Amino acid sequence: MKRQSKAFVLGARTPRESVGDGLVRQLLGYDDSILMAKVDFEAGAVGTVHAHTHSQVSYVVSGEFDVFIDGVETRLGPGDSFYIEPNLDHGAVCRKAGVLIDVFSPARDDFLSKDHE
Repeated sequence: MKRQSKAFVLGARTPRESVGDGLVRQLLGYDDSILMAKVDFEAGAVGTVHAHTHSQVSYVVSGEFDVFIDGVETRLGPGDSFYIEPNLDHGAVCRKAGVLIDVFSPARDDFLSKDHE
């Protein structure tokens, strides 16, 4: 992976990509050890249950989400956050349109394409 070359990320100039029905992701900054992304969810959008080797912490900027982590479900809203240990099954269902800020360590190589390098 190539380390991001810019210290400042201007949201209005940063590409956004559709990553599923009702899901749009924007990478906000990264290097080899960390990656932050903004994910816009339409109401009803689903972050399917999955697991990965990365630690993840997410912050609910807006909206309402049913978040599933390792068999436990909790409804979260603005100002709430959640932490996912590596390799735990997790997912989310958006109940009211909203935004999550996701931070991963190490960076998610699978999120990075040649367009981001």
